[in-house]
Amino acid sequence: MSKAQVKKVVLAYSGGLDTSVIVPWLKNNYGCEVVCVCANLGQEEELDGLEEKAIASGASKCYIEDLREEFITDYIFPAARAGVVYERKYLLGTSIARPLIAKRQVEIAAMENADAVSHGATGKGNDQVRFELTYQALNPKLRVIAPWREWNIRSRQDALDYAVEHNVPVASAEKSIYSRDRNIMHISHEGGVLEDPWLEPEEVMFQLSNSPEKAPDKAEYVEIEFQTGYPKKINGTAMGPISLLTTLNKLGGKHGIGRIDIVENRLVGMKSHGVYETPGVTILMEAHQALEQLTLDRDTLHYKQVIALRYADLAYNGRWFSPLRDALDAFVNVTQEQNTGLVRLKLYKGNISIVGRKSPFSLYREDYATFGEEDVYNQQDAEGFIKLYGLPLKVQAMVDIEGFGKGRYQEPDYSKFKRD
Repeated sequence: MSKAQVKKVVLAYSGGLDTSVIVPWLKNNYGCEVVCVCANLGQEEELDGLEEKAIASGASKCYIEDLREEFITDYIFPAARAGVVYERKYLLGTSIARPLIAKRQVEIAAMENADAVSHGATGKGNDQVRFELTYQALNPKLRVIAPWREWNIRSRQDALDYAVEHNVPVASAEKSIYSRDRNIMHISHEGGVLEDPWLEPEEVMFQLSNSPEKAPDKAEYVEIEFQTGYPKKINGTAMGPISLLTTLNKLGGKHGIGRIDIVENRLVGMKSHGVYETPGVTILMEAHQALEQLTLDRDTLHYKQVIALRYADLAYNGRWFSPLRDALDAFVNVTQEQNTGLVRLKLYKGNISIVGRKSPFSLYREDYATFGEEDVYNQQDAEGFIKLYGLPLKVQAMVDIEGFGKGRYQEPDYSKFKRD
């Protein structure tokens, strides 16, 4: 397909320098109409005037979409219920936001009868994959235009020059040395001193959280009530998704909760060093997992930990809209049917302590200790259980002794060890 065949493109638009210059670039290189979509995911940036800026940059229309509640309900909460963590630390605040933005682009493309979609992700990061796999999953007929893989703009100065040449309004404020992505779940930091993983991040870099040193000297207690794995109340007060997460963000940020520093493996093959602040969801996941310790049996809890790793990989790699995630969600939903109860946590200088939990479906039953021995547990039963459980080890040892004269784990000869 030649560039001239594109009639209308829907662009994921933030109002920043890159996506602002993409508007005239698309028009100049594809001769197409450009419709912008700006998703409000709780980034706390000023959205007033963004539509006018998009129009001034050459767009025919700009949709300003408040997707915060959908983001929390359909993306953050499912990820938290599944317990997903990428490479032991990252809670996927950026990874799970991109599919939602791309989904809305596809929906608006249908409304606008557009034949293409576009994004401002670079050609060496993960976001290009997340956007484009969503496009493929939801409407593979749409053409995808990724300017960073096509144009000759290679620096901020190149972009500024292009903006001036095409009368694109740009902010005069100095650009931060850090590359950041913020939404109601988290903020990420890359670049600057973080390019050297040996250097300690500067305190001025952090946006959402106090340092543990500057956090209050007095601990604060918070209670979170869950129904089927969904958080519903904080300290006894029922809250909607936005209010609930905003409250937890403030609490976590106040006490220095949710900072992580990670050298992660990008899907495209390179490593990157980043720092994330995820105060509210860090608290939420700690509470959720504490409740599961009461309500899930051993085999289900252990298997859920296994699928959480797979879930995290597919979310990080942009496969949010996939049959596998549907199947994993079905499993998670079954595990959460009785995950209802209350968890009390203590927040103090970057730490979260679980100090109480209870559930009407708790499998931890203190009252069983008062029953007669035969009613619940007969200690003599353990002997047969242990013999059967250890039978493979016993057979292996017997084979080793018969064939080699000794077992592979035979007790060492301590006489060979000298004392100092």
